[in-house]
Amino acid sequence: MAIVTVSRGTCTGGIAVAEMLAAELGRPCLSREVVSAAARDSGVPEDVLRAKLEEPPHLWEKTPGRIAAHLNLVRTALLGRARDGSLVYHGYAGHLLLGGIGHVLRVRVIADRESRSRAAMADEHLDCEAADAFVKGPDKQLIKWTRFLYGVEWLDASLYDVVVNLERVSVEGAVETLVHMTRLDGFRPTEESRKAFADLLLSSTVWAALATNARTRSANVRVAADDGAVFVTGPADNERTVAAVCEVDGVGQVNSEVAVGRNWQW
Repeated sequence: MAIVTVSRGTCTGGIAVAEMLAAELGRPCLSREVVSAAARDSGVPEDVLRAKLEEPPHLWEKTPGRIAAHLNLVRTALLGRARDGSLVYHGYAGHLLLGGIGHVLRVRVIADRESRSRAAMADEHLDCEAADAFVKGPDKQLIKWTRFLYGVEWLDASLYDVVVNLERVSVEGAVETLVHMTRLDGFRPTEESRKAFADLLLSSTVWAALATNARTRSANVRVAADDGAVFVTGPADNERTVAAVCEVDGVGQVNSEVAVGRNWQW
């Protein structure tokens, strides 16, 4: 069955869609829990990890290796929890974190600005002006976040398999449609998509291991995997990097082309 990622703005109704869809499919529904799991798995304090993921882009530019590490900790935790089956995820840019996996159904949920502001007024007990700012702020941050990290526009409809407008469709109607879509042949796991999942999981696990190892934390590297073979390129200490990679379960071969980088702290 498909893994479903739900991209949503603040107060769009996307959370309700994700939760109801997960219940209909009998699958876990995850969001912030994945960041908590990433913190537990890596030993990085959760408040530190969450804060770094929410930093404005101009701060990320100072230590790009650290930002890549943060994202890979979250990706590794997400993939680890999807390993034994499908799930519904509505957290940090799941459709981008899981890029290249064919059995991911990428959903975007939108709603008109007026209904979003009304929801913010009711849920957060805000006046009209504050509610409008409450809705706009996170959207602007997500636009900057995806543009800086991935070079894409968060609002670009081509990044998604389906865009659901809750101004026109009810939550129940949206879920009924999405349940049907998860059963389409195009979103069923195949040998190719399972391999893409396994390769991405291994490369992310290796990258996370390098970032959480004090000996290799300065490694601002690129990691790729192919059927157990791991390819590492970028600024790092070669001997220490290869040794750390070999400690990761599932690594059968290491191909490394690296040089020394600059250290940083969590």
